[in-house]
Amino acid sequence: MTKVDVHTAPVTGPGAPPVARTRAMLALCSGSAMMNAAMAASSATSTLVAGDRLGAGWGGVPNTAGIVGTGVGALALTALMNRRTALIVGYVVAALGACLGVVAVASDDVLGLSLGMLLLGLGNAGAQLSRYGAAELYPPGRRGTAISIVVWSAAIGAVGGPLLMDPSGNVADGLGLVPFAGPFLLAAVTCVIAAVTSFRAPAGEVAPSSMTLRSLMRTSTARSALVVMATAQVVMVAVMTAAPLHMHLHGHGLASVGVALSTHTLGMFALSPITGRLLDRFGPPPVILAGLLTLAASCALAALGPNGAQLPALFLLGYAWNLCFVGGSARLARDVPAADRPHVEGAVDAAVWMFAAAASLLSTIVLSAGGYRVLAAGACVFALLIAAISAPRRNGQSAPKDGRPAVAP
Repeated sequence: MTKVDVHTAPVTGPGAPPVARTRAMLALCSGSAMMNAAMAASSATSTLVAGDRLGAGWGGVPNTAGIVGTGVGALALTALMNRRTALIVGYVVAALGACLGVVAVASDDVLGLSLGMLLLGLGNAGAQLSRYGAAELYPPGRRGTAISIVVWSAAIGAVGGPLLMDPSGNVADGLGLVPFAGPFLLAAVTCVIAAVTSFRAPAGEVAPSSMTLRSLMRTSTARSALVVMATAQVVMVAVMTAAPLHMHLHGHGLASVGVALSTHTLGMFALSPITGRLLDRFGPPPVILAGLLTLAASCALAALGPNGAQLPALFLLGYAWNLCFVGGSARLARDVPAADRPHVEGAVDAAVWMFAAAASLLSTIVLSAGGYRVLAAGACVFALLIAAISAPRRNGQSAPKDGRPAVAP
């Protein structure tokens, strides 16, 4: 029997040696965790810096620039030759953006800070797309679990990044910089680590598609995944942008707000492996429908429940997002032909993050006009509408698994 060299064997498909596949998964998960730490710390800090400089109403501008950068990066990075190159380039650009953030914070330059966040967003796009690289390491029946593991690993960075904001501020102070520069120094370091670890990521060569991007996005699989993922992202961003301000206006202190945000983050990531198992067991359609219904239920609880119901509502909101996000991603990874997959995945992610940027800006307008409960109630109705549209039809037809999905009329 011929011995397989795990150092040179390909790791871009389900037939990869287990050791090589494990190394590739560790690279993808490590990069995702590091990049999420960078985004979590820098996004929170940029809001504080911009709020102090421009006022609370404009505090979200740099953060919105980061979301736009993620959307642009999803398209730009998938145009590169392979997934590994996309990850490395994205993380290196993000490190440069973090360095620009250090300079901008030190000089009180909000425009420069926004540009730095835009570049950080490009790296975040790489971290988001890495879940698809993980899916390609496994056969279709295990891709839900592979995607869920990468999403779960993001929790390490999403939780750890904010916890390191204060220590990094002390480091910046010791270097003679303003403390707010610390989180951007942290982001620069973690992005460099992510870039280095990504040299072990699977290459995942991208072949040119025989269809235009517009035609690809009109396929039933791409449309349904986009609708579900965009709905979850828009509802979550809208509610979670407004929730801290709502709690503050009703007398809750920073400790209570912090607990609420941590509870929501726990819902987003902690149960992700369970979502992956459900997807591999039952397939994407029922899991996605469960996610949309849970999304509606969480918003209804936030809108109609007592103040004490906010914590369980925000936890459910986080897990509903997970069901929809991982479910939609799994559908693309399973049902889109290999030649078209990277192009569709990048386009869907780009659209999702652009919708999220709009939701981030518009949610506070709705909050000021109608209040938090009106915002949550509107999100509930929206989620129910999408659930009704997305419910599987019992017409004897099933989604294609191996061939090119049908183009919607």
